[in-house]
Amino acid sequence: MLREIRPAIVVLLALTAITGLAYPLAITGIAGAVFPAQAQGSLVERDGKVVGSALIGQEFKDDKYFHGRLSATVAPDPNDSTKTVPAPYNAANSGGSNLGPTSKALADRLKEDVDRLKDENPKAAVPVDLVTTSASGLDPDISPEAAQFQVPRVARARNISEDALQVLVTANTQGRLFGLIGEPRVNVLALNLALDRASAK
Repeated sequence: MLREIRPAIVVLLALTAITGLAYPLAITGIAGAVFPAQAQGSLVERDGKVVGSALIGQEFKDDKYFHGRLSATVAPDPNDSTKTVPAPYNAANSGGSNLGPTSKALADRLKEDVDRLKDENPKAAVPVDLVTTSASGLDPDISPEAAQFQVPRVARARNISEDALQVLVTANTQGRLFGLIGEPRVNVLALNLALDRASAK
């Protein structure tokens, strides 16, 4: 019986070593050599200090910064572990709100957010990505329209001309991949860092 089982055990151990150890280590090593920044999480630094990742959004509340998409991620309530509390851009608990189109809570939240944004910029239509959450809750990008919508607020808060901010938004707008794939987008963290650099001049 051992003679029949031995080949199965050898194959199991060999495949475990190859697919569980050798292959992951090789791919990790190749990724680190070919794409070092991406392999380390696409971390963004300012003055030698890590301030975020280009791949994970973060919350900006101050009027002098551009705001990203809303995030529906949550974390355990520290006072009651059976409940959750909002934790925007919580990468440990990526996910959407699971509220559907017939949800009253979603409709009420959307109306409140649209009204708030209309007060902020009554001359422009509210871009949909400023009032909706992404499926992951971690989206680092907004549409160029969402960035342009926020220009008047940021210009007022920083006492900068809107034209200067329009140029900054355009300079930080990434086009479609290969001109075909995806949509134009603006990385909010990169735009805000560029804004800080421009304001410091």
